[in-house]
Amino acid sequence: MTVSDQIPTQTEPQTNPAGAGRSRLLLIVVAGLLVGLLAGYVAIRLIAGQPLFGAAGFNGLEMTASQPITNFTLTGPNGQPVALRDFRDKVVVIYFGYTYCPDVCPATMAELAQAVEGLSERDREQVQVIMVSVDPARDTPEVLADYVHFFNPDFIGLTGSEEEIALAVTPFGVYYEKHEGSAASGYLVDHTATVSVLDKRGYLRLLYPFGTTGEEITPDLKRLARE
Repeated sequence: MTVSDQIPTQTEPQTNPAGAGRSRLLLIVVAGLLVGLLAGYVAIRLIAGQPLFGAAGFNGLEMTASQPITNFTLTGPNGQPVALRDFRDKVVVIYFGYTYCPDVCPATMAELAQAVEGLSERDREQVQVIMVSVDPARDTPEVLADYVHFFNPDFIGLTGSEEEIALAVTPFGVYYEKHEGSAASGYLVDHTATVSVLDKRGYLRLLYPFGTTGEEITPDLKRLARE
């Protein structure tokens, strides 16, 4: 036996050009699909005003309601009856205040006007801002309409009797009470200064404390409008 017979010969690896080409093509297709899915995910989150990663939270205080807010009927523009149920299928932003309020109410209404202004026209059509007066003795439908339209012509002001107002505020946990003011202002009304947001089904979803900016409220309304 010769030395050459004892050394095993090395064979060349067999290649399959067609198989390798198919593998590369498959990788390209899979990569393309992943890129497409990622781009779609990013676009959807941005359009909805949600963060790109992680849970999408609200800027307002989230509420867990077991049933829709109780319906109420008050007096709206031109003295016409307006029921809360009339706004089902819309996001309803409700604020309880009064037109003689020296500071908190106008500041809050200005922020709500800014919040709505930040929405697209399509989303704006899905949102209704309502101010309910806690001073029905002075806030007639005409006075209230002029007041809310100063901030936005689409805002609605509602008033009613003392009994009707009391029934309307109860489900929202709103407190209000008259107390003496100055000679110029007359009496004032202490009241809860939160803003409540109902979803399209009438469930209480969000609360905003006084001082929440319109910029903080806008993305929440945008998200609820698209639910």
